[in-house]
Amino acid sequence: MRIFIILFASVMNLTLIDALVKEFSLAKLSASVPTRVINGFFDLILVKNRGCAWGMLQGKVAILAAFGAVALAALIWKRKLVFGVDDVKWRPKLVSHLSLCSEALLYAGILGNLIDRVGRGFVVDMFSFHYKSAYYFPCFNLADCYITIAVGLMIFLGFLPRNVAENVNSK
Repeated sequence: MRIFIILFASVMNLTLIDALVKEFSLAKLSASVPTRVINGFFDLILVKNRGCAWGMLQGKVAILAAFGAVALAALIWKRKLVFGVDDVKWRPKLVSHLSLCSEALLYAGILGNLIDRVGRGFVVDMFSFHYKSAYYFPCFNLADCYITIAVGLMIFLGFLPRNVAENVNSK
C-alpha cells in the first residue's frame, strides 16, 4: 500500500507540474515570437500541437486521446509485467526505485498529454531546441520529457541481468 501511495502522489505531482508549465506557456509565450533562452540553441515558444510526435496525425485528436487512454489503462493493468513490480526479491533497492520512477514518469507523461488532448483539443508544446537557423528539433513539453526519461530508464533496467541482486549481495 505504501508503494501505491508514493506512486500515486508522484504521478499527481508530476502531472500538476506539467499542467502548471503548460498554463504558464499559454499565458506568457507567443506562438509567433520565440523567447530566446540560449541564442542559437534553445527557445521557448507556444505551439498548439493537434497531432503527435513530429507533427504526425495532425487533427486526429480523438484517435490520439483514445490511444493514450488505452495505453495508460494497459500499462496499469499489466504493471507487474511491464515494470516487474512483483520481482522485488531479486532486485536491490536502487533497481526497485528506478523502476518506480520510470513507472511514475510514464504514467504522468501519458496523463499530462491526455488531459491536454481531451480538455483543450491540442497538446501545449513549448521547448524548442535548434542549431542556429539550420536545424530545428520538433517542439515538445514536460510530459514528453517524462515519457522519454521513463523509456530510457526502462531500457537501462532491461539490460540488467535477472540475478542482479545475487551479484550485488555477494560483494
